[in-house]
Amino acid sequence: MELSHLIAFNLALFAAIASPGPALLVAIKTTLSAGRQSGIAVGLGLGLVASLWTLAALLGLEAAFLLFPWAYTLVKFLGAGYLIYVAYRMWTGARRPIGNETKPAAHAFRQGLLINILNPKSVLFSAAVLVVIFPAGLTTTENLLIVANHFLIEAAFYTALAFAMSRPAVSTGYMRARLYIDRFAAGVLGLLGLRLLMTR
Repeated sequence: MELSHLIAFNLALFAAIASPGPALLVAIKTTLSAGRQSGIAVGLGLGLVASLWTLAALLGLEAAFLLFPWAYTLVKFLGAGYLIYVAYRMWTGARRPIGNETKPAAHAFRQGLLINILNPKSVLFSAAVLVVIFPAGLTTTENLLIVANHFLIEAAFYTALAFAMSRPAVSTGYMRARLYIDRFAAGVLGLLGLRLLMTR
């Protein structure tokens, strides 16, 4: 493995993290509604599981999903159900006073874990990127380096996002438009959950 492989992987990873999806939406919403600490915590949960999906891809879990389609289907349905549940809670909570929406960092971290644990497409994405970018026959040390690198990139991204989104001007703007932002985010998450249910 060469440095150029790791750079290419990081570019693909950054594009995936920054693209609109459940993880990014939940990270933004958590920071805006519960503050920087919870935003960082949810990002660490997301990043930890995403890096473990990369480890699973390196170990060949995508082959297990192909051999046992029922396992993939089970995880997919659980993931879709959880996204729809989060969307429902976000939608119904949009009118509640912000003081009732405090989210301890530990709870935010668990939510980050669940969002990515219940997203089996993460391991398939990781497998596709790894096959394209890295040469065959990686050593154990190289595999661990890729996984650690993945976690650090995710942690840095979500930490920077939490700092940016928790600025007073941003949080004040969110409070003014909170009902519409939360309802929009809930709608997107719900649609993503339904899409996950209907796709193979």
